Amino acid sequence: MTMTIKLWSIAGNTQALDGGAMFGNVPKALWSRWIAPDEQNRIPLACRALLAEFDDGRYVLFETGIGAFFEPKLKERFGVVESEHVLLDSLAAIGVSHGDIDAVVLSHLHFDHAGGLLSPWQAGEDAELLFPNARFIVSRIGWERARHPHARDRASFIPALTGLLENSGRLELVDGEASETLGAAVRFEFSEGHTPGLMLSQIGGDGGIVYCADLIPGRPWVHLPITMGYDRYPEQLIDEKRRFLEHKLARSVRLFFTHDAGVAAAAVTRDERGRFGTTDEMEKLDGLTLAA
Repeated sequence: MTMTIKLWSIAGNTQALDGGAMFGNVPKALWSRWIAPDEQNRIPLACRALLAEFDDGRYVLFETGIGAFFEPKLKERFGVVESEHVLLDSLAAIGVSHGDIDAVVLSHLHFDHAGGLLSPWQAGEDAELLFPNARFIVSRIGWERARHPHARDRASFIPALTGLLENSGRLELVDGEASETLGAAVRFEFSEGHTPGLMLSQIGGDGGIVYCADLIPGRPWVHLPITMGYDRYPEQLIDEKRRFLEHKLARSVRLFFTHDAGVAAAAVTRDERGRFGTTDEMEKLDGLTLAA
């Protein structure tokens, strides 16, 4: 049975992070042609979510961005630009509140992808879990990594978040390609090169759209050799990315980017040399209709 899904790109809080860290072993002379750095060598990054409205009225949010949970010192350290919770404002602009969301899908629990689950920072107050009516969908491997991080990536997780999610009673851990909550309209595949259990969500089949998360943060990273300094196994990630892009190109699946400051989604191309690129770039999605 065919299902109709409407899609919106939802802006969250933006970041300015070190360009060298974002481009791994790529020299600045090269990456600065793609994204111009500021005087502190930082580049602008979006933290973009994807909202899907199913034809049965359910709202599913793919990721929540970094949010506004950081105290001022950490907000400055991690280059968070705005003080307000931009994701909530962006949802409100299309007539949706966080209480309307039926499910939140998280590719992984690094703070720039899951911090938007939390209420904005207030002095002397503990952060609260937002989205009171949502199921929280996370890969089991990614969940275990968040509970037991490695020394290398411990700072990328929010210590209190796993407890809040578990205590909500609305956590669903995913082992395979589908979720009990979402059914066959959303299919999952997994990557290990950036972080264990990174879960990539494809909405619809051929001609659908896939949330690339940190496998491919934005257009420059579509080029196979480009990885981040934050990736745990860059060579493995490159191999995963090749298979991923070949699959999406063959099936006309559009890429959705979380960190690209200028483009939300694009189609995949491959030139005569075998180099991947993008075309048909969309700055935002505004009720795009998709058959799933």
